[in-house]
Amino acid sequence: MTKKIIVGWREMLALPELGIEQIKAKIDTGARSSCLHTFKIEPFEQDGELWVRFWIHPQQKNDELVKECVAKVIDQRTVKDSGGHEEQRYVIETMLDFSGEQWPIEVTLTNRENMLFRMLLGRTAMHHRIIVDPTASFLIASPTTHLTDSKDHDL
Repeated sequence: MTKKIIVGWREMLALPELGIEQIKAKIDTGARSSCLHTFKIEPFEQDGELWVRFWIHPQQKNDELVKECVAKVIDQRTVKDSGGHEEQRYVIETMLDFSGEQWPIEVTLTNRENMLFRMLLGRTAMHHRIIVDPTASFLIASPTTHLTDSKDHDL
């Protein structure tokens, strides 16, 4: 059995396959699926399979920093948000990195521009791996003020 990681209700995590070194996420036991804020999505076909190119602002309150990501689409699902609104979303699979512990998770892509967090980590991504301390924040890593990656650029 894998040792469970104790995390706060908000944490910094990484999505290394997408080139995201650090992103603030709400650890949301009330959400079944995980989602990532994207402000632009372009679907395309590669070798007969559906892929998406999407752009994110990995840092909260910093629209100058833009990260372009590419991933294979594994599904398209209708997701109901906390307000009861249904939306068709692309689903990708990518590696989650929590302080050196890594495992694959499914992530839906949606525009979360008006939300407080660029990412929600839902309970299916936590299954058998994470225990949430709702009184704590940033138990794994503290937010940093700058990300350094040569792939970051402005659109």
